[in-house]
Amino acid sequence: MEIIIIGAVILDIMLGDPRFIPHPVILIGKVTGWGESIILSRFSSAKALKWAGVILTVLIVMGSYGLVSLILWAAYKISFLLGGLASVFLMSQSLALNSLYKHAQAVLRPLSGGDRRDARQALGMMVGRDTDNLDEEAIIRGTVESIAENTVDGLTAPLLYGFLGGPALAWAYKAVNTLDSMIGYQDERYVNLGWAAARLDDLANYLPARITAGLYLSVAPFTAGGWVGVYNALRRDARRHQSPNSGFPEAAVAGALGVQLGGLNYYQGVPSYGALMGEKKRCLRFDDIRVSLILTMAVYGETVLLGLAAMQLLKGF
Repeated sequence: MEIIIIGAVILDIMLGDPRFIPHPVILIGKVTGWGESIILSRFSSAKALKWAGVILTVLIVMGSYGLVSLILWAAYKISFLLGGLASVFLMSQSLALNSLYKHAQAVLRPLSGGDRRDARQALGMMVGRDTDNLDEEAIIRGTVESIAENTVDGLTAPLLYGFLGGPALAWAYKAVNTLDSMIGYQDERYVNLGWAAARLDDLANYLPARITAGLYLSVAPFTAGGWVGVYNALRRDARRHQSPNSGFPEAAVAGALGVQLGGLNYYQGVPSYGALMGEKKRCLRFDDIRVSLILTMAVYGETVLLGLAAMQLLKGF
């Protein structure tokens, strides 16, 4: 498994998501959308929608695990080499460092050149909030927050699940994450249908978010906020976030940078005020996007080392 994980990390960095191959998340999204449309056309009561959401969530998560397991079983039956290559590729597709870096750079490049319009459009590819009228600091804040949150969702969590159960478990996690992003919203349409997906996502990210926060603490002495800044932000603010998990990476990054994240956002014109993370010792600036990416890469590298060390330790027993 160690070779598969290392190979997957390297492949993600080098290749990312190749455009000539449909990404598995797209398939999960299409099946989720298909199931959602059937459920909403047939059920209307809160109880029925909640149970239908439970069944949809279980089917898609277990289906993702089963499909990846079947593909790998078939590949290994053909040859050990093909099975290994398929494992590396599928594991790499569950990781998103290459994609996260490119999306962040797509915001940073026009923004640093004074082109807020293109920066807003690029940010819209990273976040669900409205971006049309954001000023420069709000664009930077949205990018930094997205980098922090995706450190867990796109990097450390699938990597940790990959260490635990290989590519199949990593893709079961990605299915949970995709379901939550599609139907896990707490609005009138999804409050019942997406209940199971949202709760399962909270559970799946509980330990990865806190492990990630600990890794941010380990690199904190090399940041502007220092160990004290990151620790205080985590202790004071992480649990104030509306998500039980997202507050941990966001608070850690805010403390490391010495800035304040969170605040007012708009979603389809509806205002939503998020809990404030960190202390506003200064205003956000362009370089905070670069530093956030560096922190993410450091934490990602530590996660790889932590997983490898844990596997070697377990082999000793």
